[in-house]
Parts: sequence; C-alpha cells; structure tokens
Amino acid sequence: MKPPLWQSIGFYILVGVIVLQALFPFYYAILTSLEDGQALFEVNYLPRALNLANYQAMLSGGVFGKQILNSVFVATVVVILSLFLAVTAAYALSRIRFRGRGLLLLTVLSVSMFPQIAVLSGLFEVIRYFGLFNSLWSLVFSYMIFTLPFTVWVLTTFMRNLPIEIEEAAIMDGASSFTIIRRVFLPLMWPAMVTTGLLAFIHAWNEFLFALTFLSTDSQRTVPVAIALISGRSEFEIPWGNIMAASVIVTLPLVALVLVFQRKIVSGLTAGAVKG
Repeated sequence: MKPPLWQSIGFYILVGVIVLQALFPFYYAILTSLEDGQALFEVNYLPRALNLANYQAMLSGGVFGKQILNSVFVATVVVILSLFLAVTAAYALSRIRFRGRGLLLLTVLSVSMFPQIAVLSGLFEVIRYFGLFNSLWSLVFSYMIFTLPFTVWVLTTFMRNLPIEIEEAAIMDGASSFTIIRRVFLPLMWPAMVTTGLLAFIHAWNEFLFALTFLSTDSQRTVPVAIALISGRSEFEIPWGNIMAASVIVTLPLVALVLVFQRKIVSGLTAGAVKG
C-alpha cells in the first residue's frame, strides 16, 4: 500500500532540510575559500570565479604541508595500534571466561567517559616524565586513552555475535589463539574494524586540546591547531580565505574515506542488530 502523497512530500522535504543543513556549511566554506579581498565579506551563494590563490598560499608557504603529514602520521598510528590491541582484547573479553570479565569491560569503557580537560594536567606530567613533550608520540599516547576503550567495546560486542562453532572447529584442527584471530575472526570482522577504525581516525584527525597542549613548535603541530593559529599581519586582519582553504583541504580526506568505505561502515554499524 502506497503512502499518501502528502506523506511522501513531507518525507522528501525533511530529507532535503537535513541534507541542506549538513552540507551547506562545507559548501559555503568552499565558496569562501575561492574568494579574497573585499569579496570575502559579500554574501553570495554561487561561485563567481575559480580563484585558487588561498589554496596556493596555504600549500606553498609555511609548514602547512608538513602539518598535514603530522596529522596523517598520528591518526594512522593511532588506528593501527587501537585495532591491533582492540582485536586481541576483544577476543579475550568475548571468548575467554575469567573472573571479573564484565567488570573489566565496564572499567575499560568508563575511561572514555572522562572529559579531556579532567585528565589534561595529569597526562601532561606523564608526557613530560617520559620525555615526549613536543613529540608526535605524545599525541599517539594520549589519543589511545580515548580511542581504545571505544574500539574494544565495539569489537567485543561484534565478536560475541560470531558463531562459536567456527572457533571450535579451528581448535579441533590445532589452531592457536593467534591463528584463530588472524585467520578466522579477522576476515569476519572487517566491517566492524573499518567502522571503528574510521571513527578513531576522525577523532585523532580533529582533536585539538591535546595537540595544542603537548606540541609547541609549528613543524610538529597538527592541522586543527595549525588552522586555529593562522593569523594576518595584525589582529584586525584575519585571513578568512586562507582559513577556509585550509579547512577544505583537511576535510576532503575524511569525505573521501567515508565515500570509499561507506558500505563497510553501514555493515559495521548494523552488524549484530538482528539475530536469527
């Protein structure tokens, strides 16, 4: 039975409003990045000219390219370490019975509930003690504190829904625990791993507070802090065109990742929702 016409119209209007609200800020950032001078302060919703001067200024001058590589390095290392540790922890928490397993899982998850500012001072002392201040490894260490609990929780829930018979068959064939994880569970867990890995990458890519606190030189900073610290010749001359161009540059990789892995993301988010 087809829904009434007014319901269909209302549905598409609602979808259009949601899409417009989600995409318009990014679209207007692109428009602003293509303008300079007085045109930055004129309201328009269509591009007047293809002016790439702001992009050239950001990519050719200064250390912005190096800062992009810093963000790529930190986010990639965080994802690799988080997934490796989370998969092994998820196997132990979902397949091995031991006392206090549920309490341990809740404790791991509770770590991510603390706001960043609450642990900033203590974490700063730890970073200085280990000699990691103004090093990209300080960000890797601090980001793992918040990404690892989430990845462990998601992958543990996903692994619990996998049939235990496939594990028992592997054990009967003499497979070790590491072999079971690598050859049995990993091929089945790709959707969940892609989803959690992408969310961990986005968190590490966009994080600002730790990157601002633990890094002190331009050559070591990541892109969120670099964009925030872009300034003009005086405090009254803010280069909005350069800021918007930099924002577009650092947003495009995330958009590309989501588009490439969108099917895996949907599969990972819906995995385990229906059993039977």
